[in-house]
Amino acid sequence: MELVAQFPEQKFVIDHLAKPAIKTNTITAWATQMRTLAQKPNVYCKLSGLVTEADWHEWKKEDFKPCLDAVFGAFGPDRLMFGSDWPVCLLAASYGQVKQIIEDYLSGFSSAEKEMIFGRNAIAFYGLKKGQHGFAA
Repeated sequence: MELVAQFPEQKFVIDHLAKPAIKTNTITAWATQMRTLAQKPNVYCKLSGLVTEADWHEWKKEDFKPCLDAVFGAFGPDRLMFGSDWPVCLLAASYGQVKQIIEDYLSGFSSAEKEMIFGRNAIAFYGLKKGQHGFAA
């Protein structure tokens, strides 16, 4: 938090949701820290690395809901971006399964919010332009 406070004009992205303890479901302190970081508008969070923080062989999509609820409540859909953590995710799930976890969570969200999470927020965060790397702004 101190680093973020020292550089208010610098954009930051929290990778892998800062690795919450999904396997043990001990996320209270983590959720508090995420809410604190989310108070800074220059901080975004990447929805990645979930399955490798869960039980690699016995996870279920419901295991991720408390963490996803926490980051969506803290950052909102305009500062979250999907990330697969491929190929590391393959230790616990396929790319398709990882993406499906987020798609299922977003089932009640608007098309615009889904587009933000699955691309638009990353395009804005990384400053990509139309035609660059196949993306359209």
